[in-house]
Amino acid sequence: MNLRQTRLLYEILSQPTSPFREDLVAEVAIRQLLHRQIPHFVDPVGNVVIGVGSARDYRALLRDPDAEPLRILAAHMDHPGFDGARWLDNRRLRIHWHGGSPLKHLGGANVWLATREGVFGYGQIRKPKLHKSGFYLETAEIQLKNPAQVRQFPAREIFGGLAFRAPVWQSGKRLYTKAADDLVGVFAILETAFAAYGHDGKKRPPFIGLLTRGEEVGFVGAIGHFELGWLAKAKRKTIFVSLEASRTLPNAILGKGPIVRLGDRRTVYQADYLKVLSDVASRVLPGRHQQRIMDGGACEAAAATIWGLPAIGITVPLGNYHNQGFEGGQDCAALQGPAPEFVHIDDIQGLLLLCRALVRPGLNWPDPWQQQKLRLTKNAKHYSKLLKRSDARKK
Repeated sequence: MNLRQTRLLYEILSQPTSPFREDLVAEVAIRQLLHRQIPHFVDPVGNVVIGVGSARDYRALLRDPDAEPLRILAAHMDHPGFDGARWLDNRRLRIHWHGGSPLKHLGGANVWLATREGVFGYGQIRKPKLHKSGFYLETAEIQLKNPAQVRQFPAREIFGGLAFRAPVWQSGKRLYTKAADDLVGVFAILETAFAAYGHDGKKRPPFIGLLTRGEEVGFVGAIGHFELGWLAKAKRKTIFVSLEASRTLPNAILGKGPIVRLGDRRTVYQADYLKVLSDVASRVLPGRHQQRIMDGGACEAAAATIWGLPAIGITVPLGNYHNQGFEGGQDCAALQGPAPEFVHIDDIQGLLLLCRALVRPGLNWPDPWQQQKLRLTKNAKHYSKLLKRSDARKK
């Protein structure tokens, strides 16, 4: 990545965000789009739609029976975190957590606190209570480090998340951050838009970016977008492409390149379009990409599939998924305790190359298995005499 890209990535990763508190991430994205005069709008759910200037233009694009499929690249702007519930006294804030979380060593863990204006204070977790399922944090108290500054804000205006030495920092080729999932995907979609609209602009690229809200609590923003009914009425073929940062798993190795995601914990993805994606990856990233069912979690491609949209996915391997210390590393308190997420710079660079190649016109979407079919047909003809001989013996 060049210096401009690195600065933008750091800026996005530094933004405070949690489910339904994605405003500051969205502001960075919109500011970048305005600067480059790339059309965009905010849908009725609050998702940022990139590539069209209004809902009317979006619906018109979907009704256009263009033979070139429209690729909808989606990434979510939120990350697990908490909302303020009520003040207990001048130093203690009751909070509710949303999304996945570490399960151990939460007491005393550092957190940042923010409002719509940005981060303004820090605190520590006290009296953490896990959900009855035992899978994530439900409620806790935050002991404030600077109560005089913080107490002026109404509790319900405050949100926050786990804090580490910095919002983002690099060690070797590892990029540590409070939230790579899925701000790396947001960055990749913006960079794809910059590349797609960086030419003469005479022909609209077959690309829509969709930056969604509330993914961590059940794909709420994406489902809200589907429920608008615009995609269901499309005459043009559309392909939903989920961009994610997903938990490292066997044969999904940090630093070995982005992953052609064959499926997730809920479902496998559309085979024909996965073949196109796999072929593109083999061409632009030979020996530098991976392929796997990433069943450590589910993503918006599963939601798209449930809503009847053909879906595929790309992901980068993610260390310490949902800030839970699975892999350890810098600032990790202990196994399964709070830890910064981390990704590999080479994987992000590969993701940018793969996304850019995937939205180029002229890929073999109509018949992705053509070469394999020809090869298998030729092989079957080669053995046809043996097949006939076997039939003759049966008679």
